Amino acid sequence: MKKLIAEGLGAATLVLIGCGSATLGGLGAIAGGQPLGPLALMPIALAFGMAVTAMAYGIGPVSGCHINPAVSIGVWSAGRMSTSDLIGYVVAQCIGAVIGAGVLYLILSGKAGGWDLAKGGLGANGWGEGYLGAYNVTSAFLTEFIGTFIFVVVILGATSTAGATPVAGLAIGMTLVIIHITFINVTGVSVNPARSLGPALFVGGNAMAQLWLFIVAPILGGLAAGALFKARVLEA
Repeated sequence: MKKLIAEGLGAATLVLIGCGSATLGGLGAIAGGQPLGPLALMPIALAFGMAVTAMAYGIGPVSGCHINPAVSIGVWSAGRMSTSDLIGYVVAQCIGAVIGAGVLYLILSGKAGGWDLAKGGLGANGWGEGYLGAYNVTSAFLTEFIGTFIFVVVILGATSTAGATPVAGLAIGMTLVIIHITFINVTGVSVNPARSLGPALFVGGNAMAQLWLFIVAPILGGLAAGALFKARVLEA
């Protein structure tokens, strides 16, 4: 139960801080119709990456700080996690992400005049016309698959017996930062089904219609990374 509480808390924090940087931070909505420039992109990338780093040191000793179903699936695929633990982690992460999105929406609703989800968004992921760089579904799928694959490879390597160091959490967080810097204008960057689920449930519409990609692509990316470690291709 301690592990599940930790995973839920971590996922909630990631969504609140990461998506909050794109809304509360006064940077405009991720779902806006124009690509983000460097001055808006960097704070969002850092918010997501540093939230993961902070949680890695805060709850890592309890649960390993997956806070991401794709990461848990990658760990399971690598043979480092049981199926029963995987199910519990994924459920806790999704619940935590929804709570984090709900808290963010409550805070935003306190703004004078309220908060228009249709206009201001909630940091939801997406692709196509009207979303950031207006990339197509193929670009979006490749972005989420490759981004997740890289992220999970770093996590599995940094937490392996041979690769574990006191700065593993920082390496993992900075990997998420560079993934955001590279890909944020394609999909807003998910690489985490729970992170996409939370905001999408409140925003609805296109965010819900496109949610499938942010579930399927990251899961496949996590499975691929885990399989390479399971086959000892990337194991020391």
